[in-house]
Amino acid sequence: MPQLKNKTVDVVVIGAGAAGLMCAIEAGRRGRSVVLLEKADKVGKKILISGGGRCNFTNLFAEPTKYVSQNKHYCKSAFKRYDQQDFLSLVSKHDIKYHEKKLGQLFCDRSASEIVEMLVTECENVGVSIWTNSGAEKVKKGTNSNFEIETATDLLSTSSVVMATGGLSIPKMGANDFAFRMAKKWNLELTELRPGLVPFTFDEVTKQQFSGLTGISADVVATVGKTSFRENVLFTHKGVSGPAILQISSFWREGQTVHLDFLPDENLEHALKEQRRVNSKGSVSKFLSQYLANRLMDKLLEGIGDLPEFGNCSDKVIQKIVQAIKHVQIKPNGTEGYAKAEVTTGGVSTNALSSKTMEAKNAPGLYFIGEAVDVTGFLGGYNFQWAWSSGFVAGQYA
Repeated sequence: MPQLKNKTVDVVVIGAGAAGLMCAIEAGRRGRSVVLLEKADKVGKKILISGGGRCNFTNLFAEPTKYVSQNKHYCKSAFKRYDQQDFLSLVSKHDIKYHEKKLGQLFCDRSASEIVEMLVTECENVGVSIWTNSGAEKVKKGTNSNFEIETATDLLSTSSVVMATGGLSIPKMGANDFAFRMAKKWNLELTELRPGLVPFTFDEVTKQQFSGLTGISADVVATVGKTSFRENVLFTHKGVSGPAILQISSFWREGQTVHLDFLPDENLEHALKEQRRVNSKGSVSKFLSQYLANRLMDKLLEGIGDLPEFGNCSDKVIQKIVQAIKHVQIKPNGTEGYAKAEVTTGGVSTNALSSKTMEAKNAPGLYFIGEAVDVTGFLGGYNFQWAWSSGFVAGQYA
């Protein structure tokens, strides 16, 4: 076995994704010597594929209420010190053109690679050493309160280690449980880990119930318990996806029912009764077709039978129609798992970390940032903002 080369630096950041790059920049800006380790052949791989290659890099409405965590207040400190406007200042400094798509979601006009290039340039400007094809194989406590990080070729000694290796989502991109293994090694509490922002799957019976709808999308309000999201649902050959489903999936637990309202803006009962009053010869089917795709409407109303003219439409039939369109219940048998999940919900417990510094309370010099922490954003650029904010904060102290 070849002899490892010894090197001493102030900070080692493990993982060159969004959070790791931001942390390395900020630590380097303080004059710290920084090595940024990345086991892949290039940095920012998840940034590059996000937003269809245009990177939904933040959201204008990013704030603590848009995040899921066992401690909903934990992220306030980080956002107070580095928010979306701060990141937009950096984007503007590099003359990256961007646009708002919808609901505050900001995307690059040209390519996600501009965000990666911006971050790499900032690293270079402050002297950060980026080592690609160089993952951390071992992390252990060294002498004099230092840590030792072993790569395939080097043994790094440092006083500050930042875990920025993300979560378990999208394993084909290299996702793994390294951060969580390190947390366990230092006896840090972990909350339950689950795929988040992920499509639902159906059992065979439910697939049959919605057969023939693959590829159809509709505006809905999706609800689990007391939590609701208004966005599109998309039927797939495995179950349902689309923004509304991805959003609600972070709140769903196995066995729960998801409620879908396919006409969230309509008081459908009132509209049907009003049509019955003014248009007794009118077709109920024709009236409903202005709201929903025919294939979807036919499927939702399948159990009601042939729809009469309005004049023959009883209150009981109207109730059935309303129930079939505005109170659809689906019971997923699971999700498509980490392979299709955009994020990992759960992670290193916020009880174990300082909200001011992101440092482990019982392991001085050890920091956790980004997706590894039990802070999960809604869909639409929120998770990138948590990466920027948590990385910035750790970079002020590591």
